[in-house]
Formats: sequence, structure tokens, C-alpha cells
Amino acid sequence: MRVRDPGKICDGLWCLGREESRVYLLEGRDASMIISGGVSYIVPEVLRQMERFAIEERRIAKLLILHSHFDHVGIVPFFKRRHPDMEICASARAWEVLRMPKAIETINQFSRMVAARMDMEEACSSYDLEWRDDITGRTVSDGEVLDLGDIHVQILETPGHSSCCLAAYVPLLKALFPSDGAGIPFKETIVAAGNSNYTQYQRSLERLGGLDVRYLCADHYAHIVGQEARDFISRCLEVAEENRAEMAKVYGRTRDVEAAARELNARFHAEHPDYFLSPEIFEGIYRQMVRHIAKSLEGT
Repeated sequence: MRVRDPGKICDGLWCLGREESRVYLLEGRDASMIISGGVSYIVPEVLRQMERFAIEERRIAKLLILHSHFDHVGIVPFFKRRHPDMEICASARAWEVLRMPKAIETINQFSRMVAARMDMEEACSSYDLEWRDDITGRTVSDGEVLDLGDIHVQILETPGHSSCCLAAYVPLLKALFPSDGAGIPFKETIVAAGNSNYTQYQRSLERLGGLDVRYLCADHYAHIVGQEARDFISRCLEVAEENRAEMAKVYGRTRDVEAAARELNARFHAEHPDYFLSPEIFEGIYRQMVRHIAKSLEGT
């Protein structure tokens, strides 16, 4: 079952933000941690929810970035500047990206574009949300465990959606936080998200498929409970294979990465006009995926 409203998931675990962009608050005996960074414009909503749910903001000691795309790091600057002692955790590759001036410029540009698309520009003008070069933190890697006292968070490197993608797993709760390293549960569909390297994306899904999952905490559109949570990764694998075959078919007919990306993007937005990413951004994503598929097909 897909749950779209924010609120308590289970003891010690909360969903915050908006339907299209969600972050999670994990409460341990010794401290709390925010998992994932959402889009920037959810900051005022997250603050209101913390107050409404009686979440103690001062207990938040860590914020875990699952990957460095603009829609997964948006609240980080605000909370780091508001709480300078908060430890920001990310993969080594994510920190490389987040120190690049061009990447910071793109994060801020895309954040403004999506805020305008979702009619949330006021949030961007009311708070200091932009990335600059003042955000630092700790590098975490595969197999590492973050300790909140009675709660332990396992880190898994899951490249494919991006080169810097992590997943987090909490064995005690059987809660998986795959970010976009799994499929995106948009409405009643699954959007495959092998943006950076589609083959690695499928391999990472296979790895996640070995976990015992009671709560599937996606970064976009829903968190998932019950039987659907247990089956979600296997279903993502099926959708990823179907999507790969369709991209190969369109590229095989056009023999042109740009033309195939335009066609696939137009088809997606005709079917899903209210998806939060603009067609301009999503066409670039399709371009990356089709380029990888084309190289695979041509053996290069």
C-alpha cells in the first residue's frame, strides 16, 4: 500500500515534506537523523510538520544525503546553517559533486525551476535555501553503520541512478531508504530511474532485492507498507527491464540518441503531465539513459 500523506510511519520513524518530495526523520535513543534532503522548497512545510508532530529539532544530529541531485539535497543548506553542529553525511563521490561550482549552479537553477513549476516560489524567497561552498560534512561508504543508540543505519552503495547513490537500511525496523536507486512510485505506476548507468542501476536493484523490507521509504510520491513494500524491489526489476527494452526499441528505430530521448520524453509527459520534473529536465535524463543503452547495443 502506498501512503502519500506525511506523518508517523512507525515508532521512531516519520515522513516529512510533500507528496512529490519526501524526507524521513529517524529517532534513536541518543539522537535523531534526517534521511535524504528533498527539494529546497519543502523547508517551511518540514518546519511546520516538526512542530505539529512534536519532533524535537534540537535532537537531530545527522543528515544523510543519499545522492547529490538537486531534488535530494535541497533542505541541507538551511538545516546546516541553522544547526552548524549537524553532521552532514554523503558518499565520497557526492562530496566531489557538491564541491563543483558548476554542480552548485545547476542545483540552484533546477531548484528554482521546479519551485516555479509547483507554484512554490515564495518558499525560495523567504528562506536561505541556496547551495554555496560553505556546506561540509563526513564521507560514508558501503558497509558503514551510523549509530543512533538503539537504532543502527546500514549504508549500501547503489550506483546507477547516479554515480554517488547510496541506500540506507534499518534492520530493526526493516525499513529501506533506496532514494531513486529504486523505482519511483508515481501514482499507481513505477518510474524506472537508471539515469546515470542503466546496467549498474539494475545490478543495484538486484542487491536491494535481498533485503527483508517492511517499510519502503521512497523520496518521491509515497512510502510503501505491507505486501507491496515486500514486493516493490522485485517489481522495480521487472519495470526496469521493460523500460530498457522500450528505450532499445526506440533507439533501434531512430538510431539517434537525441531523437529517441525527445520521443520517449514526449510520450512520458503526454501520459504524466503532472510529474514534478519539467519536460526540459526529464529530456536530459532520457538522453543519459538512451546514450548508455546505445553504447551497450553497439558494444562500445
